[in-house]
Amino acid sequence: MVDDYIHETADGVILRVYAQPRASKTAYVGPHGEKGLKFTLAAPPVEGEANEMLCAFLAKQLQLPKGAVIMISGSGSRHKRIRLTGISIEKVKQYFRKWK
Repeated sequence: MVDDYIHETADGVILRVYAQPRASKTAYVGPHGEKGLKFTLAAPPVEGEANEMLCAFLAKQLQLPKGAVIMISGSGSRHKRIRLTGISIEKVKQYFRKWK
């Protein structure tokens, strides 16, 4: 199921994400139906705070520089697409399978 939300392009690995801001903690929840990989975010969806928290959280968990995690769509929505550079699709899939 995790594989459905992770794709490789010439520019890097793309994640399809469903974000829930204003949660009690920032965490990866797991696959969320057809919506994407679900993350809860402690930050509110104000002035990009939740988006910044999501990118920083992914960078830390995947051990990537912050600049390697870029939101390519969905900055004003719960449904987002995030590009990861400097990591293989195999490592990303393996990480999400073990993460939960």
